[in-house]
Amino acid sequence: MNRSAMPDRPVILTGFMGSGKSSVGKVLAEFLSCRFIDLDAEIVEEAGLSINEIFARDGEDAFRLLESARLERILSAGDLCVIATGGGVVISQQNRELMRKSGVTVNLKVTLEQVLDRLQGCNDRPLFAGEKAPDLVRALMDGREHYYADADIRIDTGGKSVEDVAIEILSHLMRFFS
Repeated sequence: MNRSAMPDRPVILTGFMGSGKSSVGKVLAEFLSCRFIDLDAEIVEEAGLSINEIFARDGEDAFRLLESARLERILSAGDLCVIATGGGVVISQQNRELMRKSGVTVNLKVTLEQVLDRLQGCNDRPLFAGEKAPDLVRALMDGREHYYADADIRIDTGGKSVEDVAIEILSHLMRFFS
């Protein structure tokens, strides 16, 4: 990668659950020779509870407060890193503004069918449980689409390997920073 076209601030991956943010983020961070940060994992470590436990004990609103606070601390460092956010981080206008100001947002676009296929049998995601999951997923995706669409860069992940998606992001970043 051309060093002058290298990102100089965080690359923030957004997208619905199952879009590949963590998998792609790890590969992208490796390509960029920088740190990878999984926002959900940071929250779990800090809280000493799983996300499911946080949702069950304190509710989604409490989780979203933890998520926003942790995101702000990470982004305030200003270091080049790749951050995989949780799928709902974009709900907060404050988060969207902070991400836009502090880094480059890259949305990993995924279809409803891809999400349902990728998360089949998943029981560790609080918003993806029970027989109503497909209807809930559709409603959540539809409700968040305009937030996801506001990213600096959007990548359709359909039919692509993790490496292909990371390479496509690099290509966009090179144009973004040149």
